[in-house]
Amino acid sequence: MSKGWLLILLLLLNLNAHAEDWPGEQWPTAPMPTGPAIEALERYAFAPRDDATRQGIRTDALLVIHDGRLVYERYAGGTRADTAHLTWSISKSLLATVYGVAYGEKLFALEDPAANYYPPLNRLARMTLADLFHWASGLDWQEDYEYAPLNSSVVAMLYTRGRHDMAAFAAGHDSFSPPGLAFRYSSGDSNLLAAALKNIVGPARYADYPWTALFEPLGIRHATWETDPSGTFVGSSYAYLTARDLARVGLLMQREGRWGGRQLIPKDWIAFNREPFAHFQAGQDEAVPGGHWWLNRAVDPAIHPWPDAPPDTFAALGHWGQALYVIPSARLVIVRYGDDRDGSYRHNELLKRAMAAFAGTVQP
Repeated sequence: MSKGWLLILLLLLNLNAHAEDWPGEQWPTAPMPTGPAIEALERYAFAPRDDATRQGIRTDALLVIHDGRLVYERYAGGTRADTAHLTWSISKSLLATVYGVAYGEKLFALEDPAANYYPPLNRLARMTLADLFHWASGLDWQEDYEYAPLNSSVVAMLYTRGRHDMAAFAAGHDSFSPPGLAFRYSSGDSNLLAAALKNIVGPARYADYPWTALFEPLGIRHATWETDPSGTFVGSSYAYLTARDLARVGLLMQREGRWGGRQLIPKDWIAFNREPFAHFQAGQDEAVPGGHWWLNRAVDPAIHPWPDAPPDTFAALGHWGQALYVIPSARLVIVRYGDDRDGSYRHNELLKRAMAAFAGTVQP
């Protein structure tokens, strides 16, 4: 073989070695790492499970994608690979991802008044869509759950007087701050966005839009997203996906909105999702809000909620321990479903152990 052909062959082999893997109907796989780091991860995530008292860390699923390949998967508690698990507030980040497709269609701008697309907000003319994505509507919302149900806006919205039209219930709250100036986590803000999307994409497209815009292009075949009786998606809470399918959304985000050869979501939308909200203050939550995603960094560089994870880590998080972690610098996507009822699960602890187990497999 001539030197020229040998050089071409080496170049082709090098290109193939660095080709990106993408899931088809199934995820491509790679050998699972073994050893003490994996054992330490499993001791934390899959401690002996107490289903009688629902105490302690109770992981239902843990799945890891590295470089587009499935490298770890384990289930417990009745959850299986084909189980469409309730994601709770991961739904909020899924909603933001669906919005990213509409943004790429140039159907709205972030600084548009929210009332343009949801008229019940006309009394709050200064509120923008960006304010809602930052959970900064200024509405006096109480995001309390089991520990304070009588004062909880979210319990009333999901289960009692607000459940027939959740966006209208949220819009009816008084204000505690001008829009855009203060972070207050609110499932109501998310459901206002879900209602606004109906007018952004048009009623004829709305019922199928999460599927046609996002799920079908990613190869997600079995997602469920509940609506309230008014026909509005419960964008705050009620999307169901398998762990493998949720990982597809994570890979899309890790690769800045690309899916195969298509830029499904514009890069500037992903940048907005990952930009810290300027008015967030340390101690307001367990992670830093971005554009309906949670970040491991803030405008203040001293704020680093998950110190054992890289600063570029971001996540979609949900009640009772649901998590989709995206770590671009390590080319990792981690899905964790759980049924944690006592608050003992810690994001940083799982991320620390996952980095020890899988970041060592990353090649430059």
